[in-house]
Amino acid sequence: MRRLFPVTDQTCDRRDARTEDRTPDRTRDRTDGRADGATGGEWGLDELADAYAYPGGDTPWLRANMVSTLDGAAQHDGRSQPISNDTDMRIFGTLRGLADVVVVGAQTVRQEGYRPARAREQFAARRAAAGQTVAPSIAVVSASLELDLTLPLFTAPLAPTFVVTGAAAPADRMAEAREAGAVVVLAGEGAVVEPERVAPALAEHGLNRLLTEGGPRLLGQFVAAGVLDELCLTISPMLTGGDAQRIAGGPAIAVPEKFVLTSVLEEAGFLFTRYRRT
Repeated sequence: MRRLFPVTDQTCDRRDARTEDRTPDRTRDRTDGRADGATGGEWGLDELADAYAYPGGDTPWLRANMVSTLDGAAQHDGRSQPISNDTDMRIFGTLRGLADVVVVGAQTVRQEGYRPARAREQFAARRAAAGQTVAPSIAVVSASLELDLTLPLFTAPLAPTFVVTGAAAPADRMAEAREAGAVVVLAGEGAVVEPERVAPALAEHGLNRLLTEGGPRLLGQFVAAGVLDELCLTISPMLTGGDAQRIAGGPAIAVPEKFVLTSVLEEAGFLFTRYRRT
C-alpha cells in the first residue's frame, strides 16, 4: 500500500530514493520489517489504526465507511462485497476495531446478514487503554422495529446491541427488543428516527466514536441532516453499469456540503480516501 496524500518530506525522499535504487526490498526498509507507509508493502494493523485514529475529545464523531465503483455503484447484486477487495476488508475491520459503536440501518442488517462484531486480539490492548468494550456495539436504526430478534446480533453479542428508534415506535416491539436483550435508544419524538439526534443519543451511553456502514438510505439521511463528520470512501477500480444505489440516497440538500480531502492510500488500483467536513 502507498500513501499518496498527504505528501510529506519523508514521502518525497522515499520516492526520490526509489528512482535511484530499485532493489527488490526497497518497500521494506524498517528494522522491524513492517512496510514503510510511503513506499508500499502491506501495512500492519497498528499502522492502519494510527492512520484512521479518531479525533480526541469527548464530542461524538460520526464516521461513514463506504465503497463505490468508478461509475458510482455502492453494491452489486445487492451486496457490497463483490466490489471490495482484501485490503478494503482489512480497513473495514480496522475501522470497526477503533469504533465504540457501528450504526447501521435495519434494511442493511437484513440484506447483509449482520452479525455481532467480533473481538480481535490485535485491537485488545488499544481498546482496553481507551476504556472500550472488547468489541464495538452494533446500533440498528429502525422506525418500525420489524427486526428478527432471534438473530445472533441480538442473542449473542459480545457488547450490547442497541436499537435506535422514535419515541412513538410500536410499544410492543420496543418491549420485545428489550426482552431480547437489546438496549432501546430514543432518537426522535415521533414514529421516525431523527438523524441529527442519533449521535447525541448514543453518546449518552458513552459511545462517542461512531461508525456507520450504511446502507445508502441511512447515510443519505445523515448527509441531509448535515451531521456526518467524516467519510472513508473506497473507490473500487470496477465498472458495473446497471442502476445500483449510490453510497447515499434519499433527500437532496439545498446546497452541496463541501468536505476536505485528508488522506489517500492506494493498492492494486483501489483508492482508500478520507474526507472531513469543513
